[in-house]
Amino acid sequence: MTTVQCKGLLFDLDGVLADSTPAVARVWTIFANKYGFDPEETVRRAHGRPSIATIQELLPNANYKAESAVLERMEIEDIEDVVALPGAAELLHALPADRWSLVTSCTRALALVRLHAAGLPIPAQMVTSNDIVNGKPSPEPYLKGAQLLGLAAADCVVVEDAPAGIRSGKAAGARVIALQTTERDSLLREAGADWIVNTCASVSVAAQGRDGNITLVLQSGALKTF
Repeated sequence: MTTVQCKGLLFDLDGVLADSTPAVARVWTIFANKYGFDPEETVRRAHGRPSIATIQELLPNANYKAESAVLERMEIEDIEDVVALPGAAELLHALPADRWSLVTSCTRALALVRLHAAGLPIPAQMVTSNDIVNGKPSPEPYLKGAQLLGLAAADCVVVEDAPAGIRSGKAAGARVIALQTTERDSLLREAGADWIVNTCASVSVAAQGRDGNITLVLQSGALKTF
């Protein structure tokens, strides 16, 4: 078993707490086909980043805000098969409410819709694309997430599935647990993940100390990457 101590946890949403991959793929495939891009590559490029950043790269002369609003509306309406990923609800309920936060590239409206659709608890604090200037892989999202908890990023553990999010967490100074839900292990390692596990079901809370430390246990199959 691998144990990890921290004072707070910062979770990505899509691919970590909720399985929205089919919905994301459907929406971005429609976008790709509309503008003549390769759907598979477009979905991969968009994963784990604010939509507007991907649109700016692919359509440098477009009305970014208008295009992003269209995509957001499509994603909000496409929630029929959005579900909680294994272990997500259990892990969140095991943590003190003031010791975890959501740090997502979704807009706030989309994040709330997906949390409700997946039956997951709504965090007291969250960072969304509405709250930042620079999205993942910039450190800004996870620095703000730690700040919301009143902690230094170095005292937090980030739980991510996307290379952009892993890089964001590491750049902020946090340690990162990467999940094998959406990407190959090689890409997770390359992005800088400290540990790789299957899902949130591979992470449990062993203890909460009076000193404020939370002890996490990673299943014996956890891969150390450092």
